Amino acid sequence: MLFDMDGTLVDSEKLWDIALEELAVSYGGTLSAAARRAIIGTSMAESMRILHADLDQPHRDPARSAAWVDARILELFRTGLRWRPGALALLGAVRAARIPTALVTSSGRALVEVALDTLGRDSFDVVVCGDEVDSTKPHPEPYLTAARLLGVPIDRCVAIEDSATGVASAVAAGAAVLAVPAEVPLDPIDGVRQLADLTGADLDLLGALLGAPTSDPR
Repeated sequence: MLFDMDGTLVDSEKLWDIALEELAVSYGGTLSAAARRAIIGTSMAESMRILHADLDQPHRDPARSAAWVDARILELFRTGLRWRPGALALLGAVRAARIPTALVTSSGRALVEVALDTLGRDSFDVVVCGDEVDSTKPHPEPYLTAARLLGVPIDRCVAIEDSATGVASAVAAGAAVLAVPAEVPLDPIDGVRQLADLTGADLDLLGALLGAPTSDPR
């Protein structure tokens, strides 16, 4: 099992809204709704490029902006991180079944370490962070890396994602994909099952996505 984090397991996109809008205001502007949608699921570097372009301030230092957002989002994660509907129950069922499980996120390691205080450090056998791969989502490398570290063929893995960027990464890697869009609706994609959230999702559903015995969705 391969889980995305932001918007999939935890309702963190609203916290990113706060941090990104505060940064935009500090630069004398306002982040547009279109730019905010475009940022969802991207790497920090790409997020800052989109934000700067949206504010018509391409001269801004992306590393400095990223450092500001990192610091602010760490504060917000420590106090305001909440589970998405059904996510905790599904993750618990997967772990109880002893299914190899990875967290595959575009967020950096420092932020993920804070999130793991909520998610549980024993909830995942492998954690792949955005600053630990050469190419981030939508490139397939994050999901391919997670499957390799788990020792499970990628075509025997189910990836759960909320964003178009994440879905593209998982599909390109060759995983079966369950999409649970949070902030932005997703267009239908051949072969990708969509649910409003993870409420009611169970091992039978995950197994069916693989066309495999329901007791062994990886």
